[in-house]
Amino acid sequence: MEEIVKQVMTILRGMWKFRWQGLIVAWIVAAVGVVVVFRIPDQYEASARIYVDTQSILKPLMSGLAVQPNIEQQIAILSRTLLSRPNIEKLVRMADLDLKSESKRDQEELIDKLMASIAIRDGTRDNLYSLAFRDADQEKAKRVIQSLVSIFVESSLGSSRKDTDAAKTFLNEQIRAFEAKLEEAEARMKEFQLRNLDRVGPDGRDTLTRMGEAQGLLDGARLQLREAEQARDAARRQLAEARGQAPSSALPDLLQGSGGSAGSLPVATPEIDARIDAQQRNLDALLQRYTDRHPDVVGTRRLLAELEELRRKEVAELQRKAAQRAAAAPPGTPGGANADLAIQELNRMLATAEVQVAAMKARVDEYSRRHAALRESLRTAPQIEAEAAQLNRDYEVTKRNYEDLVARRQSAVMSGELDVASGVAEFRLIDPPRVSPKPVAPNRLLLLPVALVAALAAGLFTAFAAAQLRPTFDDASELRSKTGLPLLGVVTMVMSDVDRRVERMGTIRFVTATGSLVGLFIAGLIAMSLMGRYGG
Repeated sequence: MEEIVKQVMTILRGMWKFRWQGLIVAWIVAAVGVVVVFRIPDQYEASARIYVDTQSILKPLMSGLAVQPNIEQQIAILSRTLLSRPNIEKLVRMADLDLKSESKRDQEELIDKLMASIAIRDGTRDNLYSLAFRDADQEKAKRVIQSLVSIFVESSLGSSRKDTDAAKTFLNEQIRAFEAKLEEAEARMKEFQLRNLDRVGPDGRDTLTRMGEAQGLLDGARLQLREAEQARDAARRQLAEARGQAPSSALPDLLQGSGGSAGSLPVATPEIDARIDAQQRNLDALLQRYTDRHPDVVGTRRLLAELEELRRKEVAELQRKAAQRAAAAPPGTPGGANADLAIQELNRMLATAEVQVAAMKARVDEYSRRHAALRESLRTAPQIEAEAAQLNRDYEVTKRNYEDLVARRQSAVMSGELDVASGVAEFRLIDPPRVSPKPVAPNRLLLLPVALVAALAAGLFTAFAAAQLRPTFDDASELRSKTGLPLLGVVTMVMSDVDRRVERMGTIRFVTATGSLVGLFIAGLIAMSLMGRYGG
C-alpha cells in the first residue's frame, strides 16, 4: 500500500510541474465546449394524442351474423407498423419534406432520420396513442405530426376494407370451384340414375325395402284372389242348387231363404260372403295374439259388422227385385219363369265373380314378376347401392361446403357493410397537433457541466501525458531503481525568500485561474436557470 501511495505522489508531483499546460488545455476545451453547446440548434417537439374507441353498439347486435375481427389487436399492430418505410415515404410526400432532397441518397437519409426521430407511445389498456416528433423547424414538426395522424386513421380504415375485399375475392373463387364440383357431382348422379333406372327406385329406396313392399303387395293380391275365388265358387254352388230345384218353387224358396237367418242363403251375396269369411279368419288370428280391447281387434269387428249390414241390404234389394218381377208376371204364368229369372241373376253374379278372379290373377302375376325381378337384382344390388351411397355422400359433402361458403360470403358482405356503416373504430383526436412554444432540447443545463468535466479531464490528461513524456525524479531511491547505477550523493536545493514568494504567487495564480474556470461555469448555469424560469 505504501508503495502505491508513493507512486501516486510521484505522478502528482510530475503533473504539478506541467500544471499550466494542463490549465491552458482545460480553458481551451471549456471554451470549445461552451461554443458547441450553445451552437446546438434548439429542438421543438410537435405532439398529438389520439383515442381509439373500439366499442360499437352494432357489435352486439350483429353478433353471429357478421365477422367481427379483434379491433384492439388490429389497432395495436397498426401502431407498431406505422413507422414502416412505405408509410414514412408517404409521410415525406404529404409533409413536403422532399422539396430539398436533391438525390436518392438524401431521400434515404431523410427517411432514416424520420424513422429514428418519430416516437409513438401507446397505452394498451385505454387505447390512447401519443405521437411526437422533434425538429428545429416548428412548422415542419407540426406538418409531420399532422400527416402522421392522417396516415394512422387512413391506414386502419384502408386495411380493414382491403381485408374484406380480399376475403370476398377468395370466397368467390372458392364458391366458383365448389359450384363446378357440385355440377359434376349432379351430373354423375344423373348418369348413374339413368344407367340404373330399372334398379333404383325414384325415391332412392334400396332393393331390400322395395322387395319388402313388393312382397306385401303380392301377399295382398293373393288374399284378394282367394276371396274372389271363394266368391266365384259360392256363386257356382248357388247356381247349381238353383238349377236343381223345382221350377215352380225355386224362386219362392230362394226368396224365403233370403229372409231367414244369415246362413240360410249363403250364396245370395258371394262377394260379400267371401269378405266376411276372410275377415272372420283374420279376427280369429288376431284374438290368438291380442285381447278384445286391442285396436286391430276392435277395428276388425267393426268391419265385420259393416259387412253384415251390407249383406243384409244386398239381400233385401234382391228380394225386392224378385218381388217386382213376380208381380209384373201375367196371371197363370208358370213358376218356372220366376226360376229362370233367378238363374239369370245367379249367372250374372257368377260372370262378375269370374271377371274379378281373372283381374286378381293378372294382378298376382304382375306382382310375382316384380318380386322375382327384385329378387334377381339382389345379386348386383349391394354394388349399385354402395356406388349410389358414395355418390350421395360426395354430393352432400360438396353441397354442404358450397352452402357454407355462400353463407360465409354473405357474412363477409355484411361485415364490409358494417365497417362502412360504423367504421372499424372511432378515432378521436384528444390533443390536436401542436408545437411546444419553448425548445425541448438540448438541455444546456446538463450539457454545460458535462463540458466543464470534459475540460478538467482534458487538462489533467495533458499534465499527466506531459509528465510521462518528460519524467523527473524527486526521490533518490527512485532514481537508483530506475537507472540501476550507484548513487554517490544528493544535493538539496536551498530556496531563498524570493523564490518562495515567487512559487507562492504562482500557486495563487493557478488556483485563481482554475477557480475562475469553475466559477464561470457555475455562474453561467445559475444565469441560464433563472432565464429559463422567468423567461418568456
